[in-house]
Amino acid sequence: MKNTGTALPISGSQAEIAEFSDLRSIIVNDIEQRWNGGGTLIDDACRHAMLPVGKLFRPTLLLVSALAVGGNAESVVAAAVATETGHTASLVHDDIIDADEMRRGRPSVQGKYGINTAIVAGDLLIFSLFDMLASCATAGIPAGRVVDAVSAVARAGVDLCRGQSMEAELTSRRLMQVEPYVEMVRLKTAALFRAACEAGAILGGGERQAIDSLISYANHLGVAFQIQDDLLAYVSDKERMGKGASTDIHKGRPVLPVILAYQQADPPTRRRIERCLSGQIGPDEALREMTAICASTHALELAAQKAEKHAKAALGALDVLEPSPARQHLAGYVAMTLNRDR
Repeated sequence: MKNTGTALPISGSQAEIAEFSDLRSIIVNDIEQRWNGGGTLIDDACRHAMLPVGKLFRPTLLLVSALAVGGNAESVVAAAVATETGHTASLVHDDIIDADEMRRGRPSVQGKYGINTAIVAGDLLIFSLFDMLASCATAGIPAGRVVDAVSAVARAGVDLCRGQSMEAELTSRRLMQVEPYVEMVRLKTAALFRAACEAGAILGGGERQAIDSLISYANHLGVAFQIQDDLLAYVSDKERMGKGASTDIHKGRPVLPVILAYQQADPPTRRRIERCLSGQIGPDEALREMTAICASTHALELAAQKAEKHAKAALGALDVLEPSPARQHLAGYVAMTLNRDR
């Protein structure tokens, strides 16, 4: 779903962002070298998880955050790849929890290699994350900054675990309230966005005010990103999603459009929503019915407005930073988040 109510800035002119054009290839090349497959089962499983790459939001955010505070991108490439490694590890474990056999349009790690290997692969990726962060000290980053970055990423990892647990609790209780949902998203989804931006700013030598502004930016960006992700189940097809769009309904998760629909609905419609989430009907049928309910209650528009509110807050947080192509590039990620269709 694309938000058209407010014109959000996109990335700057081609001249302004030319220096960022090769960031993705730098990250991809590093990932390919690190996970080139060692011929063992666990090496193959990790490579399958890491490649081909996804959107690379988080590692690029780390590099651009470092640039935005005056740092050097080349010295923090390992840290950038570390954020993608940690994100991938969380996806591997998520797929185990959700019993998902597909990821990005192909078999998940557990779908291809089995649950036991997937668990170990996810653990290996997590430990590799910290090894990569520590290696920034050999790239000329002062040891104190490296320690602070490791601490920031570790705190984000703790939040992610708490958010995962909170999601399970909200699902089991079928809690149809917005604020607990937003707090869960801040912990589960925004945590790795925050880790990327905070670590990038720290490793780039940013002052405290700049670091805090990027933390705020990342928190709001992460919430907007997840809300848009929730919306995609109702406005995008399965092929573009790369994973069953009906997964959340099948698992009975009260995502934001469902919560807002429930709050706007009359008692009979609320009972229909509860039936969709109960597993009493097939997931595809439940998705179709839930989509119709969300449309009739205007829940999709309300959710999009909520995403836009957090997007505007993310943009506002960037005002603390000095104007630069890097800051404009960060603003561009806000627009990309709202306008993505997968």
